[in-house]
Amino acid sequence: MSEKRIFIFGAGYTGKAFGRANTEAATIFGTTRSEEKFDVLRQTGIAPLLFDGKLTGDIGDALEKTTHLVISIAPEDAGDPVLNAARDAIAGMPDLEWIGYLSTVGVYGDHGGAWVDETAVCRPVSTRSMMRVEAEQAWLKLGREIHRPVAILRLSGIYGPGRNALVNLENGTARRLVKPDQVFNRIHCDDISGALWHLVAGNTGGIFNVTDDEPAPPQDVVAYAASLMGVVPPPEIPFDTAQLSPMARSFYGENKRVANAALKAAGYRFRFPNYRTAFDHMWASGDWRDGEPRSPMKSAKR
Repeated sequence: MSEKRIFIFGAGYTGKAFGRANTEAATIFGTTRSEEKFDVLRQTGIAPLLFDGKLTGDIGDALEKTTHLVISIAPEDAGDPVLNAARDAIAGMPDLEWIGYLSTVGVYGDHGGAWVDETAVCRPVSTRSMMRVEAEQAWLKLGREIHRPVAILRLSGIYGPGRNALVNLENGTARRLVKPDQVFNRIHCDDISGALWHLVAGNTGGIFNVTDDEPAPPQDVVAYAASLMGVVPPPEIPFDTAQLSPMARSFYGENKRVANAALKAAGYRFRFPNYRTAFDHMWASGDWRDGEPRSPMKSAKR
């Protein structure tokens, strides 16, 4: 088996989970916009590089040796920043075997709570999701032109160590907003990295919803986390009276249940098929704050 050399454009929260899950001794490069984040990336096994929208010599040299390319940078008004800066370089990568693009289930828009899979019509509501659809198509088009498989990973709401309802309960920011019949899918960062490694291993292309099995009302997740912590959950707040940012309110304007059968058919088995299994693990291991296992706290701030 040849050595995998992986390059991540935008090695943020998900990219660091991917680096921590590297069991193949693969070489991983990852970009960030700040040198202050270099040490954190190195701690997760990622060799850091700066990317601010321009292709540098260091990035070009790394791309020359890359076998698997992962893009985890959101599109902007001017288009996809990676394609804008590095399309020609990517098209000419001599060792490239596979491209993975991290997108969002937001591309489906609102389906009134109905189930959607990868064959569903994309009817995005928000501008950011419209730009995601365009970016997906641009990466798929590049893959066809250079005859390389492209995997589009449509992610649902990401959570994991440091980003979850347990943390929010501890720091006092948890809220239980209630909008009748509203559900969301979610996905633990370890299942995103697991899905990525699985698709990398097979150079598997296609469109895949990377999401858990159980769309659930968001207030139920907070209540479950509170039950684990042994604290009283925050009171329910009717959605209509809640003070929300325009972006937060827009999320509640889309209601759908997202299916993950395509990823399972490709051979991936979820580590955390629903939020309860994930929260049980995070609480028992104590890694819910920052990913470092420790004894779970016996009490929490309200």
